[in-house]
Amino acid sequence: MSNPQTNISTDTDPRTLRRIVVASALGNALEWYDFFLYGTAAALIFGPLFFPAGTDPVLGTMAAFAGFAVGFLARPLGGLIFGHIGDKAGRKTALVMTLGIMGAATFAMGLLPTFEQAGYLAPICLVLLRILQGVASGGEWGGGVLMLSENAPKGRVGFFAAWSQLGVSGGFVLSAAAFYLVQMLPHEDMMSWGWRIPFLASILIFGVGVYIRRQLPESKAFVEEQAQQDAPRHLPAMQVLREHPKAVLQAMGIRIAENGSAYLFLAFTIAYAKFTGLDTQLVLASVMLAMIVEAFTIVFWGWLSDRIGRRTVYAIGSVGLMLLAFPFFWMLDTHSTFWVYLAALLGMAFCHGAMIGTQPALMGELFPAKVRYTGMAMGHEVASIFSGGLAPLAATALFSLYQDAWPVAVMLIVMGAITTLTLLTIKPGEHLS
Repeated sequence: MSNPQTNISTDTDPRTLRRIVVASALGNALEWYDFFLYGTAAALIFGPLFFPAGTDPVLGTMAAFAGFAVGFLARPLGGLIFGHIGDKAGRKTALVMTLGIMGAATFAMGLLPTFEQAGYLAPICLVLLRILQGVASGGEWGGGVLMLSENAPKGRVGFFAAWSQLGVSGGFVLSAAAFYLVQMLPHEDMMSWGWRIPFLASILIFGVGVYIRRQLPESKAFVEEQAQQDAPRHLPAMQVLREHPKAVLQAMGIRIAENGSAYLFLAFTIAYAKFTGLDTQLVLASVMLAMIVEAFTIVFWGWLSDRIGRRTVYAIGSVGLMLLAFPFFWMLDTHSTFWVYLAALLGMAFCHGAMIGTQPALMGELFPAKVRYTGMAMGHEVASIFSGGLAPLAATALFSLYQDAWPVAVMLIVMGAITTLTLLTIKPGEHLS
């Protein structure tokens, strides 16, 4: 395996680096706002609007989460497409394209007729647009990370790369806030037209996001790698599979607990609250606060990974997840404001934050620059099918079957164990620790 350390960071002047940090965080937040809208809507309203299933609201929500999962199935395709573009034509080019696709798909969701108006055509169109969202998001993450990590000064890659993850937190806060506000409308108004507002607002996000991304300079590591190429490269995906299969599996393994726990703490928790009589406004508020706090802890965890090692910090999150799994639902079941807020903070700002704040640097250091976009995208997005995409659907099905949260807690423990064991396979010398 070639040594990725030679390409992971280059010197960038502080002013340019600050501009990249701000632009990357804002651009990612705008794109993830679009992607997270579906998850929030699936938990709250898409069941009765697009997937009516008799009189059982749990089944309708399960159908909506199935559409949620379809977006994740499309993410590896997006990772391959835009990983190829990012490794061949540049990180910046790929990022502008992903934002355009995401903005158009999300805006179109806001214009869709409901099941009552168009029958089965409505959910079919919704799922097709969700596939486009999945393709765009599959190509988004790797590029956003690399614009920062490949321009970061040596020894501070973890800190600067962590800023890219603020977009994930910011995107969810924006989407949750949008639905928090529209839920203040009378129920009939929200169900008839209010739910469309957050989706239609994405047209403004598209314009702002494209402008921001077009102002970014290209990654220095990519420019240097291009200058060193003596002959045309083969397909990056084939090169990754041939030369770095272990790294792909490791990237998938460390992704499982991070991605799976996020969507259980976020999307499923909102649905769980609805089915158990817990105030969904309280849960949305607690999640928004947790994500705001996580925006700060993400950067702290990234900074700490530069000091004590990526694997150590990541293990704090994965082991913490296993310990929190059962207490998380015990706290929710109290229906107490304090305990609900504490559950969200421990789940997101502490456990999830330690993993997602360290993930960009840890995963990027598994691959050399010439195939880094593709390698990261493959590991990151394939794992997202099983962890993020299917997790809310599986959790809702288990809750419907057992009428209890303990099987979901077991899911969290299994995810944490997979990631912890994967961390043990990443030996010193295979990445910057």
